[in-house]
Amino acid sequence: MTTLDSGIDPSSPAFRANREALLERLAELDAALDQARAGGGERYVTRHHQRGKLLPRERIELLLDPDSPFLELSPVAAYGTDFPVGASTVTGIGVVEGVECLIVANDPTVRGGAVNPWSLAKNRRAGEIALANRLPMINLVESAGADLPTQAEIFIPGGRVFRDLTRLSAAKIPTVSVVFGNATAGGAYVPGMSDFTIMIRDRSQVYLAGPPLVKMATGEVTDDESLGGAAMHATTSGLADFLAEDERDGIRLARQCVRRLNWRKQGPPSRTAFPQPPKYDPEELLGIASADLKVPFDPREVLARVLDGSEFDEFKPSYGTALVTGWGELHGYPVGVLANARGVLFSEEAQKAAQFIQLANAADTPLIFLQNTTGYMVGTEYEQRGIIKHGALMINAVSNSTVPHLTVNLGASYGAGNYGMCGRAYEPRFLFTWPNAKSAVMGPAQLAGVLSIVARQAAAARGREYDEDSDAAMRMMVEQQIESQSGALFLSGRLYDDGVIDPRDTRTVLGLCLSAIHNGPVKGADGFGVFRM
Repeated sequence: MTTLDSGIDPSSPAFRANREALLERLAELDAALDQARAGGGERYVTRHHQRGKLLPRERIELLLDPDSPFLELSPVAAYGTDFPVGASTVTGIGVVEGVECLIVANDPTVRGGAVNPWSLAKNRRAGEIALANRLPMINLVESAGADLPTQAEIFIPGGRVFRDLTRLSAAKIPTVSVVFGNATAGGAYVPGMSDFTIMIRDRSQVYLAGPPLVKMATGEVTDDESLGGAAMHATTSGLADFLAEDERDGIRLARQCVRRLNWRKQGPPSRTAFPQPPKYDPEELLGIASADLKVPFDPREVLARVLDGSEFDEFKPSYGTALVTGWGELHGYPVGVLANARGVLFSEEAQKAAQFIQLANAADTPLIFLQNTTGYMVGTEYEQRGIIKHGALMINAVSNSTVPHLTVNLGASYGAGNYGMCGRAYEPRFLFTWPNAKSAVMGPAQLAGVLSIVARQAAAARGREYDEDSDAAMRMMVEQQIESQSGALFLSGRLYDDGVIDPRDTRTVLGLCLSAIHNGPVKGADGFGVFRM
């Protein structure tokens, strides 16, 4: 393989400015992550501990193999909304008894672990990841059920969580539930639809309706233990498969269930046993991405700090040079890479991408998309040369490719370029964002300018004088709105990615994802849709 060279000068003013800007964004990310980890706040965390209970991350830590990694997903879900950051749920991928599992843990310190619209979206995304990558799913349950003030937003779509659990089981992907406290109303169906269910003596309470509602509905007077206690479910209803003595015993039993799954990865075994680290310092990734998104940067500098041994065999290096394509390895796994080099995508880049995607599918090789694009080129010359059909060619290839896709937004992801570079709508297995990155229909200034032109034309058509002061105010308002709504934290809060990551962690995060996707088969497409040539 060809070893990439680096032209980065860490002492240059541009590098230092880029680094400083990215560190500011990282500080904002750290503040949001601190909010998520704080749960419901010191008061509720203290009360939870005083009851002898563990926090969700403490439960996850005990569940995982010692010193094994945990890739948390959507950690700032609900950021910028009326709901707590993190959406009262912790989700992620970790190793249990040597098996990579998708873990979902309710946070009972946040409104009793009640499910709100964003925790529902986060749970559904976790289910999608488990199914797509064939990851056994472990639910650490303690939830008061639906967040009643928002029931109109969660009741009907919420049924998919239970449907997805049964579909995992039908696909022979095991599901395990440990109930640490309440699992009421719809929440009772999570243990009810899991392959293995563990309850904790004198702690777990699982019922469709609690004693007050039962009395109102039927007139029956009952108590929590008789109605839905752990011992009752273990000895009478049969809902509980195991009765644990305490939380740690419940976690031990969950690990025991996973140990007996006889789980095997289905992905290709071909992987370099002892991959070499990159030859360049990942710390330098902080100064590579431009602080000004209008200024492009060479994605090879990123690849040199992410790929094994900084080795990369470029495909068509002299054609369609605004898109870098080629082959490498990451933590020993073969990968194909598509990375934007100069922002705009032309016809040549689109055709090059489509061919490369076909080659990756023919070779059953996962693809990594590194986004930094303003979209496809516009203008009379480019329309006449066929930019629409060539962009459609690339998007067709992305849509119908069946090898796993991993996407990282390094800077800009605007317009249809987001689609061609495998944005969220194109279902990459995982999508992560650097803190400096933005995504929208177009840049704030461009969008405001388009609205201004349209308004001017409308005024001229009616024979009216155009109000320049109103136009300036409108442009400023629109630019501010788009600037805030296109930021990494805003979009991650709405689950348009699987997390905002520190650029220095890019190699580790992608490596964990590649390992996870190889739990299932990695197979390219047998055919594509009609390519308009």
